[in-house]
Amino acid sequence: MEPLSLPPQAADPAALRANIKDLTLPALGDWLAARGEKPFRARQVFQWLYQHRVASFDTMTSLSKSLRATLAEGFHLGEAEPVARSESADGSVKFAFALADGRQIETVLMPNLTHYTVCVSTQVGCAMGCDFCATAKMGLVRNLSPGEIVQQVVAAARAVQDGKIVRNVVFMGMGEPLHNFDNLKAALEILQSDHGFGLSARRLTVSTSGLVPAIRRYAREGLRANLAVSLNGVDDAVRARLMPVNRRWNIAALLDACREIPSHHRYRITFEYVLMAGLTDALEDAHRLVRLLHGFKCKVNLIPYNAYPGSPYRPPSLEHAQAFQRILLDRGLLATVRISKGQDIQAACGQLARAGRTASVTATTPAG
Repeated sequence: MEPLSLPPQAADPAALRANIKDLTLPALGDWLAARGEKPFRARQVFQWLYQHRVASFDTMTSLSKSLRATLAEGFHLGEAEPVARSESADGSVKFAFALADGRQIETVLMPNLTHYTVCVSTQVGCAMGCDFCATAKMGLVRNLSPGEIVQQVVAAARAVQDGKIVRNVVFMGMGEPLHNFDNLKAALEILQSDHGFGLSARRLTVSTSGLVPAIRRYAREGLRANLAVSLNGVDDAVRARLMPVNRRWNIAALLDACREIPSHHRYRITFEYVLMAGLTDALEDAHRLVRLLHGFKCKVNLIPYNAYPGSPYRPPSLEHAQAFQRILLDRGLLATVRISKGQDIQAACGQLARAGRTASVTATTPAG
């Protein structure tokens, strides 16, 4: 885990405390053991943080008053200030949260029939520069800590009012998750803890634009999550135009890295492929995609492009996207057409951006 950094307003004594949500269960256990506490206390604290989702140490009533005071002296709860909430006609909710340094991130809560999925950010901005993505226009501001990542799930779960549960978390918001590998890994461990959210690895999906060394590290360390790889082109010329990462690691290098993920890996690789009219959606491209992915145990997510103001790209028709899909299906590739949720509130894939925003409150924009 990267060292905990202090926000710039550290002259405030309260700001000198660390974010308790930055700690994995073993790390919290070590901190408590150094103060003479029994190992089970860390499990209790985790349950209060992630199962009860408390907003105060005082409400951790199974702990002694002295331990609650000790925790409050050493930590803060990593709360992020909600500064905007936008509601989509499809039931999705986009939140903007202000962090301790005033920077803002966006998080999306998406409804399914029986549960919710949360799309979380891992960075403020993004360094990858993908030409079709609104977040890329921000550039990279900084990484999020493990606690800043996990807090998005806590806040989204608090907003659920219909009795359903948050069952899936996708790391597909602002930023390149594998560019923040150590903090991502810690966040995954916290989310999977039986004493925390208890999410199975099958319910966690990490997206990447194609950072080959990080994919190899993912394979080497056996990161317990599904991997979604943004392909978005079947030749290097097109992919490099859309995704600068391809100029360093081309399609062949990317697929070679993906092959290093052990064949017995329990979690299927998903290749994300954005369909852009006149650029990546030719039916011949579908045939080329079949040839590229031959031999992979994978799924292909076809995503009609989600436009944002000022973007030069446009999606194909749904009928054309389905014709592209049929070619893949007929040749034995599992392929879906993903109609992204929250498009009417700029909450869909590639639409998140908080460029230049500070912690001042912005108006909510309910759909309809």
